[in-house]
Order: sequence, then structure tokens, then C-alpha cells
Amino acid sequence: KEKSQHPSVCYRGLTLVLTFLSYTSYHLSRKPISIVKSQLHPNCSALGPNPHNDSNSTTWCSWAPFDKDNYKELFGALDNAFLVAYAIGMFISGIFGERLPLRYYLSGGMVLSGLFTSLFGLGYFWNIHVLWYFIIVQVCNGLVQTTGWPAVVACVGNWFGKGKRGLIMGIWNSHTSVGNILGSLIAGAWVSSAWGFSFVVPGIIITAVGIICFFFLVECECCDLGHSRQPVEKDPEAVTSNEGPLSLSGQSSVDQHSNSPKEPAEQPEAISFLGALRIPGVVEFSLCLLFAKLVSYTFLYWLPLYIVNVAHFGAKEAGDLSTLFDVGGILGGIFAGLISDYTGGRATTCCVMLVVAAPMLFLYNHVGQNGIGTSIAMLIICGALVNGPYALITTAVSADLGTHESLKGNAKALSTVTAIIDGTGSVGAALGPLLAGLISPTGWNNVFYMLIAADVLACLVGLSLAGLLSLPWAVTGSLLAAYISTSSQGSTWGILAICTSRDTWGAKHVVLVSL
Repeated sequence: KEKSQHPSVCYRGLTLVLTFLSYTSYHLSRKPISIVKSQLHPNCSALGPNPHNDSNSTTWCSWAPFDKDNYKELFGALDNAFLVAYAIGMFISGIFGERLPLRYYLSGGMVLSGLFTSLFGLGYFWNIHVLWYFIIVQVCNGLVQTTGWPAVVACVGNWFGKGKRGLIMGIWNSHTSVGNILGSLIAGAWVSSAWGFSFVVPGIIITAVGIICFFFLVECECCDLGHSRQPVEKDPEAVTSNEGPLSLSGQSSVDQHSNSPKEPAEQPEAISFLGALRIPGVVEFSLCLLFAKLVSYTFLYWLPLYIVNVAHFGAKEAGDLSTLFDVGGILGGIFAGLISDYTGGRATTCCVMLVVAAPMLFLYNHVGQNGIGTSIAMLIICGALVNGPYALITTAVSADLGTHESLKGNAKALSTVTAIIDGTGSVGAALGPLLAGLISPTGWNNVFYMLIAADVLACLVGLSLAGLLSLPWAVTGSLLAAYISTSSQGSTWGILAICTSRDTWGAKHVVLVSL
């Protein structure tokens, strides 16, 4: 028994390390654009007189076409090109992920991601000033980067049981924040001298990690031990359901051991898109992630520029300071996973963190720049509260739903469920930076009001998942619409949420929540 378990433990560790490095490199390659923005349109008046002696003395050092007054809208268009392509591609990516070898799918996507990330930076060396070049590169990069998340979650979900997922995936999911931190530091090293390297170097890194994954990643137990023609003994703490521990194919371990070693295990059928939507909780958690990811990605793409404009730091200093938000994200993801494992309440854990996040965002905007100590503390706290629920939903929750007991072992759904949840969340990720680009010219206060509104809406959906929105009703529907209004001063916000619900007898109700 010890001999048979030893290679399994080694492969589990190898899978965790390789998938961690893989998605770290994915996020590492996404981060440079937020650091380089401040260099594409810097404050030229602070650099001294214009050496070119032309009439345009305020934007002589900017990189065309981002040297116009509408540069914030153009930055929003760059972000949106990537994120809309990512959101659309994610819904398709999971379907391919269930039907193609995950090792080939992941490594191929990483190599292509490295190519398109590098192409953006090569625009600096090739002296390209055409907006459509950068837009097309962003769209292509968004599409190929959808290969990452469904593949890595499926690999980890194949190896680790439900009882361990919250804590293990909370720690493992720190790859998102680690990638953002490394991406900020690497991009910051060249942002003021040759910003093209801020993209080329991350592109080379993700390509190299993709090649390593191609040769060494083991995507499931049936792949590493199948050649021995011996039945695989499951970890005693593996996924459990009413029928006993589940294997990758969804069969109980008792059934699997009863099979003859010479008979190949029956391959699980890939679930359809509509079939995955019918799994209880998929739609609700997808909507919750939509609003949570809207907040997270707005910080990802706009926090360095906000620090430059409000706190008046330089581009490199702002990039370094923004990494504290991701440090908080690491702590928040681990904390959320640990608490949800202990309590068994994924939705409740998300909801509590989202409730606390809203006032903390308000405080950060109003007092976060009063001193460096206050700014550091607020960034870490906000990062933990914003990214904690986001990390929990995209990892442990996705893996739980992908092996939900309602499937009864008849289908494999990890990649498809992960793609649906993360794809819906990516719609919010696309909306957040776009709205920030449109709203920021009216003032940064309004951007934060938008983020607080999205956080409250995510909390409302979390309440519906926890069944606490309106007692004694058990809320099973989801958010249908939200209306946000502001006074002429832009300081008074009202939020009207319309939710559907059913009581314990199945009667349908409409719940209006006004904040």
C-alpha cells in the first residue's frame, strides 16, 4: 500500500507545483499593461522642457496614439479588448478542455500567450503607433489565455478530494496574486527605460513554463499509473459522497476496485454546456463572481494609475505599492478557504467578506492616501476582502460543482463548470475596467462608488446562495437587474436589486432590496 501511494503523492505535489507556476505565469503576463499605462501617457511637464520644440508641449513624451486627451478611454479599450475576448473564449474553452488532453491544451495555450504578450512589447521596438495593432494583439491574447484556468483547475481537482479543497486551493490560488506581484516588479524594472521589455520578458517566461508543463505535467491519476495495469488506491481523504470516494470517472472506489485490472476503466462522458448549467449553484455562483471579479479586475488594471494620480507617486513606485493589494489577496484566499472548510459554508464565507469589503473600499478612497502606513494597511485589507471570495469561487467552489453528486458519476464536468463560472466572471472583469475608463474623467470618487455598488450586488447574490436574503423564503433564483443612481453631487447612491425567489412550497416571489 505504501509503495502504491508513494508515486501518487509525488505526482500530486508535482501537479500542484506545475499548475501553480503555470497560472502564476499567466497572471504575470497580464499585469504589465497596468504598469505601462502611466508611461504611455506620463506627465511630460515634470520631465522638463520639450527637446523637440514643437507646439505640443504637454504630451511630447507620450506614446502615440495615447497622447490625446481621450487616453483614459483608449486605455479602457485596450483592457476591454483583452477581457471581452477572454470572456467569450472562456465559455468555449471549457468544452475543448473536457475533450482534449489537458497537458497539450495548457502548454499550447501558454506558448501562444507568450507570443502575443511579446508582440505587444515589440510594438515599442518596432515603433508602432497604430491603435488597431495593440487592440488585435490584446484580442488574440485574451482568446488564447482562456486555455489556462479550466485546465489547471481540472488538473488539481482530479488529484485532490473535496475535504481538502478549500485550504489547499486557497493556498494554491495565491498564484494569481504572486503572478500579479512578479508581473508588477518585472514590468516596473523596464517601464521607465524601455517599456517593451515589460512585455517581452513575461512573454518569454510563460513560454518557458509552458514547455516545462508539456514534458512533466501529469493531469490525472489514470495518466501516471495506468501503465502498471494495477488498480489505483484512492487517498483515504479523497472526495466522498453517499456512494463513497469518487474517482476521476465519478465511480466509487469500491466499484473501481471490483473491476478487473485488465479491463480499461470506462472513460467518463463529457458534460454538455446546458447540462453543466443545470448543476445546482452554478448559475448563482457565476453571477456572484461576475460582480466580485468586476471589482478585482478594476483594481488589477487601474490601481497603479490611481496611485499615480491621487498619491502622486512615480510609475515604478506606484507599481510596487500596488503589489500590496495582491499580498492581501493571498492572505484573503487562504483565509476564505480555511474558514469554508471548517464551516462547510462556501456561500456564507463569500457573503461575510463581501459585506465587510464595501465599507473598506469607501475608507480606502477617502483616507487611504493620508500616509504611507495607512495606504499599506488599507491596500492589504482591501485586497484580502476583495480577492478572498473571488479566489474561493474560482477554485474550491468550481471544483466542488464540477464533481457535484447530482452528476452521479455519469459525466466529467470540471473544465466546463470552471469555464462557465470564470467566463461569467470575466464578463464582469471586462465591464469593470471599461466602466473605470469611462467614469474616471468625472472623478475617482465615482469609480469607487461603482466598485462599492458591484460589491454590494455580489453580496446580494451570496445571500441568495446562503438562503438568507429574505426569511422565511429560501432564495433559489439570482439577480435579474440592478439600478444605480447618483445625486447631482455624485455623493448619494441608491441601489435597487430585483431578485426572484421561491418559498418552501415553490411559490414564486419577487424581492426588492433597496440600499
